[in-house]
Amino acid sequence: MEISSSQNGSIMWFFRDKGFDDKSIHEMFKKCKRLEGVHRDRASENWAYLRTIGIQDRKIPSIVTKCPKILALGLNEKIVPMVQCLATLGTKPSEVASAIAKFPHILSHSVEEKLCPLLAFFQALGVPEKQLGKVILVNPRLISYSIESKLTQIVDFLASLGFTREGMIGKVLQKYPFIMGYSVDKRLRPTSEFLKLIGLTEQDLQKVAMNFPEVFCRDANKILSPNVAYLKRRGFEDGQIAALVSGYPPILIKSIKNSLEPRIRFLVEVMKRDINEVVNYPDFFRCGLKKTLELRQKLLEQRKIELDWQCVECAFSDTPFQDIYETNLALEVRMLAIRDKRRGMLSVAEMRKPGQKAFGRG
Repeated sequence: MEISSSQNGSIMWFFRDKGFDDKSIHEMFKKCKRLEGVHRDRASENWAYLRTIGIQDRKIPSIVTKCPKILALGLNEKIVPMVQCLATLGTKPSEVASAIAKFPHILSHSVEEKLCPLLAFFQALGVPEKQLGKVILVNPRLISYSIESKLTQIVDFLASLGFTREGMIGKVLQKYPFIMGYSVDKRLRPTSEFLKLIGLTEQDLQKVAMNFPEVFCRDANKILSPNVAYLKRRGFEDGQIAALVSGYPPILIKSIKNSLEPRIRFLVEVMKRDINEVVNYPDFFRCGLKKTLELRQKLLEQRKIELDWQCVECAFSDTPFQDIYETNLALEVRMLAIRDKRRGMLSVAEMRKPGQKAFGRG
């Protein structure tokens, strides 16, 4: 498309003054025919307004490139009302700026025709009023989806998993707003069928959706299936894999090279544990390798401590010790688990209660 000076020389010079090259300018005119009739003053005013709401100068060119229509919109008629409405949903001014940077097209939608009906729809699903803003601002692209043809399909799919109690679907949405952007037929349903195929029950699927809904959004063939195949190669049986996935669903979407393989190698080669032991403690794969597993294993080795697997679970987890395992020794390891997040590794003397011996129940 060739843009002549008669179409609007002033807007062309505006773009050039802002550092856009001719190729980028041509692409923006292709995206938005309305630019041809936009006066430089309006474009400048809208550009300046984006700066006043906290959008960094370096990000504005990218925003305009994605949605050049922003420069053609009426500032007080369209942009300001949307920004003001979004501001009432956020807790920090930066959240609105961040949402616009993620999805600039949100400014081109109507508050009355799109945003308000969307908020009402989510509230009806059980999303608390105070959480509505988080859902929209985390995934502003939601405003572009049709409630009837898109969002309702997702709701029906979640209901088919057994989410029938009031508010349950709203909790899934709060946990992972991006789930509403995926296709039921191309992604969510095939993934749920794959999870059933490897042995997960309906109750298991509900746990996955409630706690780790992002698992449903991954491609079963490209991501989940290779992870299952890897676990089988390491010697896990079908029932054990189902138990691992049910206990810690992200095991299916973790990187084999950077996450699963290093942890299993650490389990077998360093901890000297049978690989099957981890089936009863899937959260092992949640633990950070460097900051948790290696650090605490080093402490145990320094103290020449050998724990049975149930005590290992306590030592390496973030869950409280059961009384049966709360020996002074285990308590020291547990206190390290709690404190190392804030202070780094503590000496045994710091961790020990006053007057308490290192070993036994004294």
